[in-house]
Amino acid sequence: MPVVIDNEILQSVEKPSRYTGNEWNMARKDPQEVDIRFAFCFPDIYDVGMSHLGMKILYHMLNERKDTYCERVFAPWVDMEQKMRENNIPLFSLETFEPLSNFHIVGFTLQYEMSYTNILNMLDLGGIPLRSWERTEHHPFVCAGGPCTVNPEPLADFIDFFVIGEGEEVINEVLDKFLEWKKGGHPRKTFLEMIASIEGVYVPSFYDVKYNEDGTVQSINPKEDRYPARIRKRIVKELNESYFPEKIIVPYTSIVHDRIMLEIFRGCSRGCRFCQAGFIYRPVRERSPERLGNLAEDLAESTGYDEISMVSLSTSDYSRLGELTEDLIRRLEDKKISLSLPSLRVDSFSIELMDKVKTVRKSGLTFAPEAGTQRLRNVINKGITEEDLVNSARIAFMGGWNNLKFYFMIGLPTETMEDIVGIARLGEKIVELYRSMQTKEKGKNLTLTISTSSFVPKPFTPFQWEAQDTMDALREKQKFLKSKLRRSITYNWHDPEVSFLEAVFARGDRRTGEVLLRAWQKGCKFDGWGEVFNFDKWMEAFEETGIDPAFYANRRREPGEVLPWDHIDVGVSKKYLIREREKAYREEVTRDCLSICSGCGVTQFGCGICMGY
Repeated sequence: MPVVIDNEILQSVEKPSRYTGNEWNMARKDPQEVDIRFAFCFPDIYDVGMSHLGMKILYHMLNERKDTYCERVFAPWVDMEQKMRENNIPLFSLETFEPLSNFHIVGFTLQYEMSYTNILNMLDLGGIPLRSWERTEHHPFVCAGGPCTVNPEPLADFIDFFVIGEGEEVINEVLDKFLEWKKGGHPRKTFLEMIASIEGVYVPSFYDVKYNEDGTVQSINPKEDRYPARIRKRIVKELNESYFPEKIIVPYTSIVHDRIMLEIFRGCSRGCRFCQAGFIYRPVRERSPERLGNLAEDLAESTGYDEISMVSLSTSDYSRLGELTEDLIRRLEDKKISLSLPSLRVDSFSIELMDKVKTVRKSGLTFAPEAGTQRLRNVINKGITEEDLVNSARIAFMGGWNNLKFYFMIGLPTETMEDIVGIARLGEKIVELYRSMQTKEKGKNLTLTISTSSFVPKPFTPFQWEAQDTMDALREKQKFLKSKLRRSITYNWHDPEVSFLEAVFARGDRRTGEVLLRAWQKGCKFDGWGEVFNFDKWMEAFEETGIDPAFYANRRREPGEVLPWDHIDVGVSKKYLIREREKAYREEVTRDCLSICSGCGVTQFGCGICMGY
């Protein structure tokens, strides 16, 4: 039976529209006329989840299937959860208000390690046993996809199967197998056996993990020969022909990214050595300007939005950006729709590009030099110079921007205090540049914000073996940088405690799942939200489970060590990552893939930049 929520409850919580559904372009089907009910779960609040492009794509794609009804489920904020538990209201979908336990398949997207406790909380609220072996024939299958699945092990006990890589093709293959299994009346395990042979599907219960006496992983092997020893990620080879929605849901309440998001390409050719996305999304594949132009018109017509954001890991690296921008401006000019260009590269920011996007709202420009000295930028393979940075700022000021944000990372491998000083010196140069260009007629003050995040070693990067700085060391560096910055510069930083936990679960093995469970039992959830985050409870969870978090976060590995994710294959070879790590210590830069193949291994997919456009 659908859940009924009393109006008094809705009126007592923040943003009740998070829980009411019925938005413009929402999928509407008769649940009795479909064979599969799929709950797409985002382990964060509605405002964040509805901004996620992957959800928009898969939601509308699955609802194109006549046999499937895909519905949305979000984590209720703490005020709503309290009301739900007090009134025995189970977690429900926004389409039909059906309890989560009544779906056939419950799918989570894993975007951030600090959302893991929310997954456990949502399963509990939905009346679904947390551990996979506790579920019976009457419970839904629980799956997960997204970038964090490249190390699925911390969640291995809670997830029935993972989708590794891009989901557009593989999820349809999984649903086809589900229909076959459902008609056959087979046991629960049979379905998992049927999908374990699909490329990109990982069933953790079919694999054994053994450990050495020192706590490191000894081996990860399939329990039977019929299961693959390594699970290779799935990718969409022809992005231009892949599904992209021509209409999207328009929320009634404000969300984080309340605009049309137009994905122009996937992957990155740059190879920044700290950046997981730059490696796991390879190879680069593009959509054509023609296809993007048609999508932009369709989406503008079906939603009424007045802003389009061109989405990618590095928008200015799109090979036909000038042509695309001109075409979009021509198509949308009469509709008064503005363009947004996030993820701009410092070395690609030009006067020509600025001239083409004068319709962009001057809310501010963001650049990410990541390191304050050329030496350290070479270590991380950023591929930009201080001249590039200063020139980009000059162009921005000439174009009328006076609000700039610069993102840096502290705690990077080989970092010294001189590198920290370099951040402050660069900020000073930008301030002086603005003052030298400013006239009294402009009458505008510069707003310069410097933000630092803490380095987190991530799987499938050349720095996956490196130690994270201790929390004390990170705090010391943050304090030191603050003392070196001008008062006119705003400084924001990321809490070291959160980065510490992120590192633990980014490189965690199956044993860390016990910590997740214990932390959730203590009340941990929404751990990426400062107003809810409780670090002390996390430390209690580690102590009670006998697990040392520093073993995962602050320990340097050697290349010969078996890593918890070594049975996952994202296409990038370990030999290549080791080679890039060695080059980092020699402060050598690897050229952009657009200019020469660096031999990372993703040519095995036979598509994208690796095969020529």
